[in-house]
Amino acid sequence: MTAPSPRHLARTAALCGGLVAGMVGLAYASVPLYNAFCKATGYDGTPRQGPALAVADARSTDSMVVHFDTNVAPGLPWKFAPEVNSVEAKLGETKTVFFRVRNTGPKPTTGVATFNVQPGLMGGYFVKVACFCFNEQTLQPGETIDVPVVFYVDPALRTDPNTAHLSEMTLSYTYFASKNGQPVTTTVANSGASGTKRDF
Repeated sequence: MTAPSPRHLARTAALCGGLVAGMVGLAYASVPLYNAFCKATGYDGTPRQGPALAVADARSTDSMVVHFDTNVAPGLPWKFAPEVNSVEAKLGETKTVFFRVRNTGPKPTTGVATFNVQPGLMGGYFVKVACFCFNEQTLQPGETIDVPVVFYVDPALRTDPNTAHLSEMTLSYTYFASKNGQPVTTTVANSGASGTKRDF
């Protein structure tokens, strides 16, 4: 049996190197691609993103009660709460709800919010027109800001047998400490964590 030629070995090494580089590239690309897929389809309880409906049916009496749940991950000394705990939104009607965020710590801190919708099947019908989620925010000690979410509930949910019977849903946000625009999880205890609390 003849030994492989140097040219054959070099070609094999190049192919293996290219394969490794491709796999690493796919690993880095998979997260943003998955996020884009979820935002476009509402998969896994991820709200869709898109423009407001051109015309909402003002005569419609069909509506959805949207509850708001807010949490702060351990390690971020912030208070975070919605202006209201829930709203009744006509299907297709654009609604705006504000959330208040306050840094209760002794130094500037940076956070970023993630979100989901429950039941998960509703993710494809909850459409965010504008949102503060995934926008890195730095707050000075004691600083308080109000941030909005603008949304509507797609009337098409009534044509889906999996969601046609639903009358309530929950939009849940969690603020995490942020590093380079990405949420950071930590086991450090935070007395201000979790809750939908409005004690500002």
